[in-house]
Amino acid sequence: MPSPYSLPLHALRLAGKCALPLILWFSAGELLRWGLLYLATEISHGDFRQARLVATVVLLTLIVMLSMVITSGLFYSLRGAMWEMRSRRANGVEDEKFWSVLNRVAPTFAVIYLSWSFHVDDVVAFEQMDRLHNIDDNFYIPILNNVATGSDEEVTMARGLMDLDWRVSLVASIVAFVLRVWFGRMVERGGNRYAGVATAFAEFAFMFCGLNAVLTLAKLRGGWTEHRAVVAGAKDYLEQAKSSIPVWDAFTDFLGEVWPHVLDALVTPFAWLALAILTFGGSVDDVRRVIRGSRLETGLDRLEGSHELTRKSFDRFAGGFQDRWVPVLNALKVTSRGGLALFGMVCLLYVGLRVGGDYADRGVATLIGADVPYLWLVISYPVSFVKDLLLTCLTFCVLAAAFDIAATRARLRGENITA
Repeated sequence: MPSPYSLPLHALRLAGKCALPLILWFSAGELLRWGLLYLATEISHGDFRQARLVATVVLLTLIVMLSMVITSGLFYSLRGAMWEMRSRRANGVEDEKFWSVLNRVAPTFAVIYLSWSFHVDDVVAFEQMDRLHNIDDNFYIPILNNVATGSDEEVTMARGLMDLDWRVSLVASIVAFVLRVWFGRMVERGGNRYAGVATAFAEFAFMFCGLNAVLTLAKLRGGWTEHRAVVAGAKDYLEQAKSSIPVWDAFTDFLGEVWPHVLDALVTPFAWLALAILTFGGSVDDVRRVIRGSRLETGLDRLEGSHELTRKSFDRFAGGFQDRWVPVLNALKVTSRGGLALFGMVCLLYVGLRVGGDYADRGVATLIGADVPYLWLVISYPVSFVKDLLLTCLTFCVLAAAFDIAATRARLRGENITA
């Protein structure tokens, strides 16, 4: 029976045995990601701008899809060294091919990736690449020239995801939504080996294509709702609460400062662990698994036996909550099979790796130093690459080891952790 406190050693064991495939997966992913980002920054500027922006959105969708593939690949490369996978092989269960794994997990993977805003890192990387790649053409020089000469030359730097016309955005999002529904039904029928990946692509494309249309409509509606009596009254009551309740400002400031750190330390690790569980053959989108054995299961039985309109209304009301929290709660339930200590060790190692990585990055930068202007534009990338390589690989090893320990402990007790 493996101890939860063996998590660090087991993670290092996985990292040592699978170092080469981890390095290859990460390096290939970074190379392809850089190439797609570079191509997107090239395409997003020039004539026929709206067509170029549509192509930019497609490329960004491919970048996010690449993140999904590399994440799955990193977890998949650890399967051979895990106790649970060896036990499955000993019981005659054949290993899934990587494409089968990716096609199976892609739809749920896309929902988790978007609901927890993991795609924001890809969007930020695109904007940073665009600023650096076009710094001479699209930064302060054109703005100053416009002010000096009275010209109205368009400045397009870092606007590849914002300048798409809302009508084009709306049409593209409708097309992506139709594809999403079509491929989603194919996944439910299980009749196409490419349907899962296609569903994920349509999911990402629907989000990015509809972004401009949603923002435009939100601004129009925001101007209308701002002057409605209910909204104005709510603002007045909120201002009165701030002035009449002494600790209101202190409480809201404290919550605003602490809550993001709580999410990063106690919740985000299990969102990533949910992705690992998907890759290792488990299910994380089943509500019944979360509430099994509790009183809420009776309520779910009654809901499933209710009128179809009631079920659809509840799904619309609770859809966002389910997409965001049910996978995390399932990951927590899997971790609970290894005991409360395993939960604490996962959080401690996840946060410790990030804090240690930041200090190591600062230490290396101080050690190298530089008196030459802009030299760090050249040096910073290899330093960041090594840091991200170690941090990503060790983090994925910690998550895989946590699943392995929990699954092994559950198996030795005669339980099935993926059921």
